[in-house]
Amino acid sequence: MNILIPADMADKEEAKITPLDEVSVWHLLEFYDGQVHNYQFYNKKDDIKEFIDVIIVKDQSEYVWPYMEEGIAVLVAPIQMYVEDVMEAFLFKELHDLNIGN
Repeated sequence: MNILIPADMADKEEAKITPLDEVSVWHLLEFYDGQVHNYQFYNKKDDIKEFIDVIIVKDQSEYVWPYMEEGIAVLVAPIQMYVEDVMEAFLFKELHDLNIGN
């Protein structure tokens, strides 16, 4: 599963999730068997060629329709700040699922 997270810097430990309109670096994580197996950074979303299964955003008011139209699941990390914490919350299913009708 490929997970996309907008962040403020290309650093696994110090990066913080950012709103979509303030993203500096995209973190693309390959996640399976309960852990991250591959970690890549992209300056532009358009440079990502891999299929994205999930995008995790900072706030439920983010403009996420383009992702939903592509069939990408949208999760919200309302209290987690660091990307590392966001992934831990993902693992324990603590993120909010943002879908139509929710």
